[in-house]
Amino acid sequence: MAKIEDSIDEAPESTESLTSYSTESGDVSSFTTESTPSEAPKAPRTILNVPGAAVGRRKEAIARVRIVPGGDTFTVNGRQLEEYFPNKLHQQLINDPFKVLDLLGSYSVIAKITGGGPSGQAGALRLAIARSLNEIDRENNRPALKKAGFLTRDARVIERKKAGLKKARKASQFSKR
Repeated sequence: MAKIEDSIDEAPESTESLTSYSTESGDVSSFTTESTPSEAPKAPRTILNVPGAAVGRRKEAIARVRIVPGGDTFTVNGRQLEEYFPNKLHQQLINDPFKVLDLLGSYSVIAKITGGGPSGQAGALRLAIARSLNEIDRENNRPALKKAGFLTRDARVIERKKAGLKKARKASQFSKR
């Protein structure tokens, strides 16, 4: 059985061999195993002068959207985006398709939303915006939107109430007698 003293005697030998490979010399780049890829500067995206329109749905909400090139106004049911959706999370969710495509501020959005609550309406608006951007320039916009998952309709809806139950799955307390 090995004793603790034996392992302590062996430890200094292994640390001496490691000191020659330490990164204390300051040149850390010589020790990397991966080469850094040379990044080409991104060319600004071309904005097509074509309007787009689409419908998006989420839960009980339905959003009808028209996007027009130029300007960066968001009009939702006649109100500004910040006024209609005061929650910053919903505003970020709605702007995500533009951020993915580097088109923030290049299109004006006019939307009519009916039904549902704030979260469902924000999800419906995001889907409608993504679909209309996809319609404008399918070959350039579709891969990025599809990869981010913006073209998929979220099919989760509230489950219906069943007969004999209080809610969809909630039942009254079981009584043995």
